[in-house]
Amino acid sequence: MTFSFKNKLGHRVLSVIQNYNHQKYWRRRATVVNPNSKTNLLIKLYYLYYIKKTDAFHNCSFGTNLGSGTTFEEPPHLPHGPKGIIIGHDLKIGKGVVLYHNVTLAHGGSVIGDNVLFSTGSVLLSGKNIGGNVKIGANAVVVEDIPCDSTVVLSKPRVIVNIKKIN
Repeated sequence: MTFSFKNKLGHRVLSVIQNYNHQKYWRRRATVVNPNSKTNLLIKLYYLYYIKKTDAFHNCSFGTNLGSGTTFEEPPHLPHGPKGIIIGHDLKIGKGVVLYHNVTLAHGGSVIGDNVLFSTGSVLLSGKNIGGNVKIGANAVVVEDIPCDSTVVLSKPRVIVNIKKIN
């Protein structure tokens, strides 16, 4: 058997090296923020302790309050771990979202579609919606709604690609 970070043993080794277990973190976060969860309060508090301890170790924050309404259809992919990522409250985040380090998603009712990539240092201001299959370039600040299948670059983003799907 060859060693790989993709199998169960590899995940365990990687979580020890990085002091971060992606699946465990997001599974516990989903339990803590779900108001309909039947999980015992003491277990929820322990999970919250684990989440905060992990956040503190990596000098990061996933918002001011984990129970404040941000929903993920599935856990985002964090290629560089959770370092410097700030996620506000009341966001709806789709599937297949990739967040590189130092990304800020401000609170305020934004909706992020499926398969969106946020490059290093990108910022989403409150109330702005992003369609599916969008790429946000490094250090871009999203100040307006972004349509599906677009690429956004620069500090004041400009849509440079908007490909209509051909059936």
